[in-house]
Amino acid sequence: MSSAFPEIYLVRHGETEWSLSGRHTGRSDIPLTENGEAAARKLADRLAGLSVSAVWSSPSARARKTCMLAGFGSGAVIREDLAEWDYGAYEGITTKAILADRPAWQLFRDGCPNGESAADVGARADGVIDAIRQAPASILIFSSSHFLRVLAARWLGLPPQGGEHFVLDTASISVLGYEHDLTEPVIRRWNQR
Repeated sequence: MSSAFPEIYLVRHGETEWSLSGRHTGRSDIPLTENGEAAARKLADRLAGLSVSAVWSSPSARARKTCMLAGFGSGAVIREDLAEWDYGAYEGITTKAILADRPAWQLFRDGCPNGESAADVGARADGVIDAIRQAPASILIFSSSHFLRVLAARWLGLPPQGGEHFVLDTASISVLGYEHDLTEPVIRRWNQR
């Protein structure tokens, strides 16, 4: 389904050892696995023919490598505001392990000790959305799961916590856009593998 309006393509980075094991990977630079690199290379075919005015990437090595292997590395702009959620004290820890100590904990509601809250991530997402709307053209973004989920929620005008309802697999492609005009933001496609 094509649109007459700009589309924002969101690509979650390829698999890492930590994404495979469910460990929260915010600011740690964990490399892609062999499977992650292979999936990133396959993105080149899936994104073939895509016409965008800009390519933006998170500063993480996993997002930059995915961008490069997908064939978009040479023109990518690294944006600090696209970094994954800062998990603070929960960096490298699985949700299961966190729940053993804090049974009622929910990332999108409670945030992370010494890290970011959903509101913090939402403020960064709002800055990205402002930049997207100032450049009304199609853009390709490479980043990480929880940040992209918050970005999608904010795109729709939902609170940052609304990101909990959008699941993203590694090396997935999602598309934000508009319906009838630029005042009607929508999700055009989600979590395509």
